[in-house]
Amino acid sequence: MTTLTAPPAVVARDDLRRPRLRGFAAERVFITRSFIHTIRDVDTMMMAVLLPTMLMLMFTYIFGNAIDPSGGYVDYVVPGIILLCAGFGASSTAISVSRDMTTGIIDRFRTMPLRSGAVLTGHVAVSLVRNLIATAIVIGVALLVGFRPSATPLEWVGAFGMVALYILTITYLFAAIGLAAPSPEAASGYGFILLFLPYVSSAFVPVDTMPEWLQWLAENQPITPVIETIRSLLMGTPKGDSGWWAVGWCVAIIAIAAAWGAWLFRRKAGRR
Repeated sequence: MTTLTAPPAVVARDDLRRPRLRGFAAERVFITRSFIHTIRDVDTMMMAVLLPTMLMLMFTYIFGNAIDPSGGYVDYVVPGIILLCAGFGASSTAISVSRDMTTGIIDRFRTMPLRSGAVLTGHVAVSLVRNLIATAIVIGVALLVGFRPSATPLEWVGAFGMVALYILTITYLFAAIGLAAPSPEAASGYGFILLFLPYVSSAFVPVDTMPEWLQWLAENQPITPVIETIRSLLMGTPKGDSGWWAVGWCVAIIAIAAAWGAWLFRRKAGRR
């Protein structure tokens, strides 16, 4: 009598195959990993809070009286400082992603049964939480130096929602820049260019005080509608259609940055 048995080699391969992680287990692991890195990197967290705070104090006490002698410049400049704070905090994401891509850790991750996008999800999620905390600290300092918003609780929620959407947008963009850059130093340099965008907007001075050739750029770049939306929610200034433009710009940039980042990650991680 003859019996049929599976080939030993096939059985061995099936036994060695690792089961793929289910649900969001991989995302939880990488969010925890990025969170631990954030706690250990105290210097970056301090700079993300201290630098915008110093800029706010400088604009309020040094330039404020020259720009607005009535003493109300702090109410005008705080929304711009909030976005500047978010930009400085999110810029470290480009360096962290680039470091992951250049130090060999991605090679180890590729041997594991997990989704490649979980690495970027960890960086983006922790950056969002870290920068919201930094934003809350900056707003607290602003209240101490005379910032007096007229927002209702619902408008505060709307303002924080707008800030969170902006942080998510710029973090995805910095993550893509980190993937495109050949080194962490280059990622830091490329990302620094984005930090100048708030200066060419209505963040620190009204757009109509700029040279005419610069006004078109300031009015039609993504930062201006985001700032005007936050300013309207906190200070009651006219909003117009800036809210729709702000959300539209953010959603479009997130879609482009996420697609660009996914393509770069597959291309770079796949050829190692």
